Formats: sequence, C-alpha cells, structure tokens
Amino acid sequence: MPVRAYILIECVAGTARRVHQGLQRLAVADAKVLSADTTTGPFDVIALLESEDLNRLGWAVSEGVQRLQGVERTNTCVIVELS
Repeated sequence: MPVRAYILIECVAGTARRVHQGLQRLAVADAKVLSADTTTGPFDVIALLESEDLNRLGWAVSEGVQRLQGVERTNTCVIVELS
C-alpha cells in the first residue's frame, strides 16, 4: 500500500514561488509529488508526496525536497487511516 504525506515547508523569505516551481519539476526515484500549493500562515508551501514505503518517502524528502534552493525547514505529516 502506498504511503502519502503532507510536507509542510518553510522557505527563505522571497523564495516560495521558486520552491513551488521546484516541487512541480522534482524528479526523485521511488516517489512523486501529487500536489504542491503556496500558502499563507506558518508554512509557505505544502506538498503532497506519495511513495511505496516510508523509507523511500523519507529519502525523497531529505534528498529531494530539502535540497531545493530556498527550503529552510520541513515538517512531514504522514497520512494514516483511522478505520
């Protein structure tokens, strides 16, 4: 079963647009960006990522999202099913 997570991203001032565009072009093995939105509030960009397992998702965040120019900090919120 695929793993999905919201990645809450804080950006360096003035770089939210660049980070958003980078997420739309992000190509990392074993994970994909399902959506990316620029937001107001404590987080500048929120992305939804999907991968086959938690380790691959973590790799996509640390080696993909966090390496985008302008990303200052991320907070990963894994989606769970409460049924």
